[in-house]
Amino acid sequence: MAHESPATATPPPGTAEVPSAPPPSGSVTALRLAAAAAGALPAVVLRLAGIHPSPVPAMLLFGLGVLSAALLLMWAAETARADISGPLALALLAFIAVLPEYAVDLWFAYTAGTRPEYAAYAAANMTGANRLLVGVGWPLVALAAYLAARRRGVAPGIVLREHRRIDTAFLGAAALVAFVMPAMRRISWVLAVVLIAWYAYYLFRISRCSETDEEELVGVPARLALLPTARRRPVTVLVFLAAAAVVFACAEPFATSLVDAGSALGIDRFLLVQWLAPLASEAPELIVAVVFAWRLRGDDGLGALLSSKVNQWTLLIGCLPLAHLLGGGPASLPLVERQVDEVLLTAAQTVLAVVLLLDLRFLPWKAALLLVLFGVQFALPGESSRLVLSWVYLGLALPLLALRVRELPPTVRALAGRIAGDPH
Repeated sequence: MAHESPATATPPPGTAEVPSAPPPSGSVTALRLAAAAAGALPAVVLRLAGIHPSPVPAMLLFGLGVLSAALLLMWAAETARADISGPLALALLAFIAVLPEYAVDLWFAYTAGTRPEYAAYAAANMTGANRLLVGVGWPLVALAAYLAARRRGVAPGIVLREHRRIDTAFLGAAALVAFVMPAMRRISWVLAVVLIAWYAYYLFRISRCSETDEEELVGVPARLALLPTARRRPVTVLVFLAAAAVVFACAEPFATSLVDAGSALGIDRFLLVQWLAPLASEAPELIVAVVFAWRLRGDDGLGALLSSKVNQWTLLIGCLPLAHLLGGGPASLPLVERQVDEVLLTAAQTVLAVVLLLDLRFLPWKAALLLVLFGVQFALPGESSRLVLSWVYLGLALPLLALRVRELPPTVRALAGRIAGDPH
């Protein structure tokens, strides 16, 4: 159902109502949109003119284009919440928000079809995006929620709505299946079909949830949502299409320049591909999630990142072998030794993250644990450290799971859409 004003919602237990902040003026909104478009313009001009700068300037210019496009995509996605409501909308818009990440990673997988060395970059980009989302994104949302709670004098911690068990359950199942990848040393087309089907089933279950799951819009989307429907919808579509065009124009040169810049700067190319590219493509989504948490809407902020994690750990992985096949390679994407360990570490981190969310409470100590473990991998960069850290994640998950074993039945029931208090 369409809404003519920004959506509002009753905060979940453990939060407090926050007075609505006025949206920015029309001129300020236009200025912000123009600034984002200006950030993407140099990359578009270079792409259309066929100019190829040296690797480092190209990485910066095309990276700025990806970042600007991601910001525009996020604004368009958030504005669309005025016309679509519910958990399904949040899942779909979380997917839209990470389209830049998909574009870069799928280009690596596609190129690997004819240049096998790029297969490692595809896996590196995928694992980096997933670990960054959980190891940095979730703790940032928790920190913002904690500081906001202290400021307002309410209990710290994020309490998720009951229907978030669907996200948690589907992510947990996908995390367990993901251990097939390091065991087989490849991402097979069979696994791809399973994961894509699993994401489709996830969308089906989310779509049947009766929760409205509407949140208050802030910033540029809040102003755009005030436009009459006849103007708002075309503007939203126009911003989305323009941003998507920039993403696909910048994905190839940005990915290529990342690899070349690594050699030019003497920096490990894997590190640039694994961390810089996901940071650029997912930064706007992280910022918006933090803003929601700062406004004591931690469920909305963490819920968006949780849904993004589900689609990246299912749909994104599932699309990699397909892109590899379309690029001229076999139907399975091979994993080299380093990437076998990276995938194993990412799967282990996902298992611990799911266990921590089984009780639907994301407390400060949980965020600190994920952040510290994420930082440890940089303090121990040796080849064997990733395997050791994987066992640390799993070793912590086991006793924490034992303490939350009573949460398993309702979580498993969520796979079939059985949510307490929700007729589904």
